[in-house]
This record gives sequence, C-alpha cells and structure tokens, in this order.
Amino acid sequence: MKNVLITTRGGILADNEIQAYVDRGRELKPGQKLIGLDISLDGDYVDLEYKYDARPFERIRRITGYLVGTLDRFNNAKRAEVLDRVTHEVSDDCEDVYVDAV
Repeated sequence: MKNVLITTRGGILADNEIQAYVDRGRELKPGQKLIGLDISLDGDYVDLEYKYDARPFERIRRITGYLVGTLDRFNNAKRAEVLDRVTHEVSDDCEDVYVDAV
C-alpha cells in the first residue's frame, strides 16, 4: 500500500483486504505504476477504481516508408534518405474544408 493513495467510502475494510485489492490492481497492469485506489462499499458489493500513472508518450513518425520513433536504428543509406527529403510548405490562404460524417 506504500505510495498508493487509497480512498474508502461506505465503510471500513481490514488492512489485509485493502492489500489484496492493491495487489490485484498491480497484477491487472504489471507494466504500469498503481498510484491510487478508490474503494466504494455497498452492502456485500465492492466497487474498485484503479488509477495508474500516465505512460510516457513516444512520438512515432513515418519516414521513408517506415514507422519510427528515432533515427538511431537507421543505417547510413536510410539516414541519407532522411536528409535528402524535401519539406513541403502549406499555404495559409487555403480555404477550410468540411466533410460531413455519414
């Protein structure tokens, strides 16, 4: 339960039961850090809402036909292709285009 913010509503639970819910939350998403748990008691029912730390976002781009995050895995030929790419500018005087969803 260390470093996990736990909120309980509707009653009191034993520490070992709370620990079991925390362990379950960690097992559900092993790659993510559990930061919070909201427990709502309603008679014989328990509602659990787990809160996880946000995953870091990695930007993926399509470069010369490949989806990549960084260029560090490219060989010299692919790096040269990236350097030789032509950047196209977008004009500000374009009219807005609206598409109706069907």
